[in-house]
Amino acid sequence: MAETYIAERTISSVFKEQKQVDDVIRRLLDRDVPRDHISVLGRNFQSETRIAGFITKRDVILGGLRTGAIFGSLFGSFLSLLTGVGVLFIPFVGPIVAAGPISAVLLGAATGAIAGSAGAGLVSVLTALGMPEDKATIYQTRLQAGEFLLMAEVPSDHTGEFQLLLESAGGEEIHSNEKILARPCPGPCNRPEDLSPEVRSHLSNEAQRTFIERYNVTLAETSDEFTSEQAAWDAVRQQFDEDENGVWSKSKIKV
Repeated sequence: MAETYIAERTISSVFKEQKQVDDVIRRLLDRDVPRDHISVLGRNFQSETRIAGFITKRDVILGGLRTGAIFGSLFGSFLSLLTGVGVLFIPFVGPIVAAGPISAVLLGAATGAIAGSAGAGLVSVLTALGMPEDKATIYQTRLQAGEFLLMAEVPSDHTGEFQLLLESAGGEEIHSNEKILARPCPGPCNRPEDLSPEVRSHLSNEAQRTFIERYNVTLAETSDEFTSEQAAWDAVRQQFDEDENGVWSKSKIKV
């Protein structure tokens, strides 16, 4: 029976070139880090496939990848192995490709930070995750310059080993955070309390039930938390409108 992987810390690093990112993803997978514990952010991924469009800051806050959703082999063999690859618009950074659990964070736990930050962008997202502001600012600046941010969730007792791995692969500005990225739910959502507080605060009780029902159905079909959260937000938007406080609470009138 395979040993259960227990991620307890998040190690982050910036890389100057995409080939370095591909190499690090390969090496992390070889060290048995699951693909759904690896995240990548970047602007300049090379692809011969044209990106159709980008979503707006408001779309990010509402929790859905609409016109910018991208999956599969667009960005190379190793990046395509990660979960939840899509395009997001981040204030002061612009359109970026986000892959892995950081994508769901940008659609869920961190959306409040983006919405309330008056344009602070990714710095607010990363500091909300417990990263020092000076390090978050460096990461945002280097993403703006066309470099790449990689985040790997690892067991605490292997932190030093993975820090050396990133460094040997050309990683710079390496940082270790004492927690992992938030997930929409710890597996299936059994009750509203299982939702992340940031998601729950934007939904009425009825909308929470709609979200959970669609999330669980999609998770059972796909085993993909990112896809499940997208489907859950789509279900909410189909059935509800926002009130003046930004809470999805007004049931749409069925014609």
